[in-house]
Amino acid sequence: MPPSVGDKSSLLEQLRIDRETRPNSSGIAWRWWVAGIVSLLLLPAGWFIFAAPAGVAVHVAVARAIAAADPGTSVASGGSLLDASGYVVALRQAAVSGKSVYKVVEVLIEAGQRVKKDEVIARLDDTNNHATQLQAQAQVKSAEATLAAAKLAFADAAPIYARNKKLVAQGWLSHDQFDASQASYDAAKMNLAVAEKQLDVAQGGLQVADRFEDDTIIRAPFDGVVTLKSAQPGEIVSPQFLGGGGVATIVDMESLEVQVDVSENFISRVHAGQRATIKLNAYPDWQIPAHVIAVIPTADQTKATVKVRVAFEQRDDRVLPQMGARVSFFEDGPKTEAGSPAPARVGVIVPAAAVQGSGDTGAVFVVDGDRVERRAVRLGARSADDQTILSGLLPGAHVALGDLTTLSDGARIHVEQ
Repeated sequence: MPPSVGDKSSLLEQLRIDRETRPNSSGIAWRWWVAGIVSLLLLPAGWFIFAAPAGVAVHVAVARAIAAADPGTSVASGGSLLDASGYVVALRQAAVSGKSVYKVVEVLIEAGQRVKKDEVIARLDDTNNHATQLQAQAQVKSAEATLAAAKLAFADAAPIYARNKKLVAQGWLSHDQFDASQASYDAAKMNLAVAEKQLDVAQGGLQVADRFEDDTIIRAPFDGVVTLKSAQPGEIVSPQFLGGGGVATIVDMESLEVQVDVSENFISRVHAGQRATIKLNAYPDWQIPAHVIAVIPTADQTKATVKVRVAFEQRDDRVLPQMGARVSFFEDGPKTEAGSPAPARVGVIVPAAAVQGSGDTGAVFVVDGDRVERRAVRLGARSADDQTILSGLLPGAHVALGDLTTLSDGARIHVEQ
């Protein structure tokens, strides 16, 4: 049955929208707060995705050009093949003292004084030695007198024995008388031999006494400089207490050299006759020409180093024993056909943190746009901050700094200022 007109009116009334009714305002505000918080949370992530640079973060350094140094060039220039630290040492150094226990009577030198070989530098108490010397002289004189008497007795017995020998042969002398004369002759001969030996013994005793007397006079063992005066008159000196009981310490300044410890990893770069320069810690701007004397053929297993001896090519009074020194070793440069040194080759210096590896070879990462290229290089001297690269890298190249273990050949990077 179709609906009536009244039913249709009621249905339409139900479908009518009441435009004067408003939604709940608190619900809309809550939705806007949620949307704002979500936007704030998504903003950093969006910036990281769309704005943050891609690749590994690195810093960049520029390779600085240097020229291989000659003996007069500053070590700081980095042209050396290898640098090593050590000390100035003296090959000839003597702590002078008496041969036995003596009291010092006189000291004739002061610290810093130059002395010549055999120059008297001190005198010791010789009272007892002088008395022994006088006794030995008396014994020599006594032995000489005994020898003279023995010679006289032998001179008397010899002709008697010779005459009796003829007489007994001719039958004019009995054998008993001849035997008596022969006994006297043999005794005189024996006494003469004994007297000669006694004189030798007495003269030997005198030589010993003279030596002891000479030991009370202290002389310089060689030309040098007194670096320590360790005795005063009245003190007792003894060879058993050279640390504090000697007379003086003398150093031959002509024997000064530098000894450095070179790491086993770099000892292949050093050889006898190699040119070098020495820089003393006391005079950092003074470069002293030098050359390698020898590489000591043994290693220190506790330090993994090998000792190298380096000679000064010029002497100077400013060089003193035990001074700290730094030695720069240089590669033997090539020569032209005429025999003159060829022009020095070019190398570069980069921060030590930009280099991987040690020894003779290593690697750096050269920056090319937003990529890096791993490049093998030959390494030279290394300091706390800088590394010399002898070949494989041109001046002006940009190299990466940072955690190099995160980089590889062709890796993408972004540079941080």
